[in-house]
Amino acid sequence: MGEYPTTLEMIPLKQAVNHTVSVPGSKSLSNRALILMALQGGGTITGLLHSEDTEVMIDSLRKLGFGVEVADNEVTVSRPAGAKLIPNEQAELFIANSGTSVRFLAAAVSLGQGTYTLDGIPRMRERPIQDLLDALQQAGVKTSSATGCPPVTINTRGWTRHSLKVRADISSQYLSALLMAAPFAGAPVTIQVDGAMVSEPYIDMTIRQMHTLGHRIKQPSPGTYLVEPFQRASVTHYAIEPDASSASYFFAAAAVTGETITVLGTNSSMLQGDIGFVYALEQMGCQVSGSPYGLTVKGKNLKGIDIDMNAISDTMMTLAAVACFAKGPTAIRNVAHVRHKETDRITAMATELRKLGVGVEEFADGLTIHPGPLHGATLATYNDHRMAMSLAVVGLRQPGIVIENPGCVAKTYPSFWNDWSALSVSS
Repeated sequence: MGEYPTTLEMIPLKQAVNHTVSVPGSKSLSNRALILMALQGGGTITGLLHSEDTEVMIDSLRKLGFGVEVADNEVTVSRPAGAKLIPNEQAELFIANSGTSVRFLAAAVSLGQGTYTLDGIPRMRERPIQDLLDALQQAGVKTSSATGCPPVTINTRGWTRHSLKVRADISSQYLSALLMAAPFAGAPVTIQVDGAMVSEPYIDMTIRQMHTLGHRIKQPSPGTYLVEPFQRASVTHYAIEPDASSASYFFAAAAVTGETITVLGTNSSMLQGDIGFVYALEQMGCQVSGSPYGLTVKGKNLKGIDIDMNAISDTMMTLAAVACFAKGPTAIRNVAHVRHKETDRITAMATELRKLGVGVEEFADGLTIHPGPLHGATLATYNDHRMAMSLAVVGLRQPGIVIENPGCVAKTYPSFWNDWSALSVSS
């Protein structure tokens, strides 16, 4: 992933030099595509994100016996001729701190014939997975976890039952993991959501991606999904769209500086729900427009808003950074589940914004930001890529912002600091 300094001082934007930017491919779509291509027996992916999270997924697939060849902009996934659905019967998978990888792989290996362990860094051992394990146990799979978090052991002979219930009030990834595994379970599968569901647009994204690859999923009633068995690979090539969460930082840059920034390849019909972030900025007063090249945000006078960000929670911290420059308070609500991400993102963001002089009220499922005079500070990132990139937005306006552990962006956007520095030059 390259070398990063231990700290990085932000340079406020004084003269715009790049109003059109490109961002890497979607992490969410990349890891879903890797899993689906592996389970269906192979295919090629273009535009795949190259980052720590996808490297973890690729390494795990190789340990499971799949072939994964990376060449320039194309990744080829294959299963050895004559191999089982999951080629290897045993594997120890190191997941680092990739939530998508641990959840998607846990469901995928449950289709195999053997014993598999999944583990990661200390923070991963604090991230819950029990609701997914409970659902897999309903499928006849033996699972064990001492704490309800990794490390996890899965001992399986495949799915022997095909009617499951799953809770998705902590993470929608549990349901996405089951949906992607279900076509390969050998019989029609019914999955029912037990209770409320967070981040529902991510489920829509999973289903739309699966439909593109030829999978058949019906929703006979709200919260119930009927997945038909996989027939054959009707599509063996998939192109990844730009990462909407990564784009949010550049849209936010336009918002706080009053500049006009276009992110190439983005549009309102993207699979990723996080593209809705631009319409949160529109509520705050920005001008949003689209063209064949991408979505454009033009910064205007910002006003505080009261917003439910459950559907676009990965951009919650980006909006919190923008809110520091609005007139009036901004309340961000219904994002309690982000406390289980790479860090407790609500408390972490509140703590770091207070260092800048911002008034912050923290509550169970969100926070309220009260703008005021800012000052420079050294800001912690908690080894969370989205903390680092969100706080960089503040540094476009406020001098003296120093980001600790800037290398944590390698998780999803290794070239972020190079792309970010292209926005401004010193006067």
